Amino acid sequence: MPGLVKALLALGQAERLWPVAAVAMSGYAISMTKPSPQTGQRRNKAFEETHRALIDVAVRLISEKGIEALSLSELAREAGVNRTTVYYHFADRDDLIAAVRAWSAGQLASAFAPGSSPIDRADYITRFVLENPELIRIWIDDFLAEGDIRARYPEWDRLVAGVRERLEAEHPGETIDAEVYCVNMLVVAMIGPRIYRSSVRPELGIEEATQRFNREQMRRLRQDGFG
Repeated sequence: MPGLVKALLALGQAERLWPVAAVAMSGYAISMTKPSPQTGQRRNKAFEETHRALIDVAVRLISEKGIEALSLSELAREAGVNRTTVYYHFADRDDLIAAVRAWSAGQLASAFAPGSSPIDRADYITRFVLENPELIRIWIDDFLAEGDIRARYPEWDRLVAGVRERLEAEHPGETIDAEVYCVNMLVVAMIGPRIYRSSVRPELGIEEATQRFNREQMRRLRQDGFG
């Protein structure tokens, strides 16, 4: 398990925050990122700069045209490089998408920088979801795919166990399904903000929608002992 995800899991239990849902989101993205065949190669500065630039272009393509439009050929055209260069960095389309997932996980992880407040973290995550709907769609599609979630997110059981422990401590004698609770947190984190801004309050800007959405989520989760 990557050290980052361990830290986020510990943070979610220690501070009892709504961003515990983001723990699953970030951990899932990292666990889904397969090593590139080029990982073992020595990477010089020029390689790293080109690699980052290609990922930036891929993120833009996904944001503008959707994941279906992403291909190595299209990436080469948009980046102004030949296909050989792209294949040097990514073995295939799946490898490219894995790199985009890792980039997204890194963006979410930055919300947990030292010194950031709980509400700042929650706002950052919700804002990212609203600003990058096509990227979040990749994760949603993966979660909806058939198959055991543990094969894609090995720490699922640990997340559920931590939430169950907190719920049992805060609500002794009540029967609360921690697994369903975790599923609900993921739905709220990945889909809730978009429903709210797209269909409920489309007149709101991203900033106001973020603040209003998280204010209510924090209130609700405090009632459950997570705040």
